[in-house]
Amino acid sequence: MNDTNSLAHTKWNCKYHIVFAPKYRRKVFFGEKRREIGKILRQLCEWKKVNIVEAEVCPDHIHLLLDCKPQFFISDMIKIMKGNLARQLFLSHPELKRELWGGHLWNPSYCAVTVSDRSREQVLAYIEGQKEKSR
Repeated sequence: MNDTNSLAHTKWNCKYHIVFAPKYRRKVFFGEKRREIGKILRQLCEWKKVNIVEAEVCPDHIHLLLDCKPQFFISDMIKIMKGNLARQLFLSHPELKRELWGGHLWNPSYCAVTVSDRSREQVLAYIEGQKEKSR
């Protein structure tokens, strides 16, 4: 499987499995919020020219498999995602602040793991399994 991307002077295959959760691992992502998160993530990734290979919004965490350029700082993308998601969700769902005991949506930590071609299928299967659990 050759998933190599290229530009004029660069070829790359950089995939990251990213997981982040709301504060206190509260189960707050249901229904409309879940769909809204998916929409916002797609818009952010399109804006930053990052490809979402697979994604799942579970009630208490988010899984993403992203494909991005090697010049890209994954920590910057996570800050952008978390900041924009929090701002937009708090505007459209002010009840979230009460559910999370204050003004912070996200746990400050996250998990970001590089994914090779061999482990890609394992990560895809894992995220698919999360989809089944969260329904």
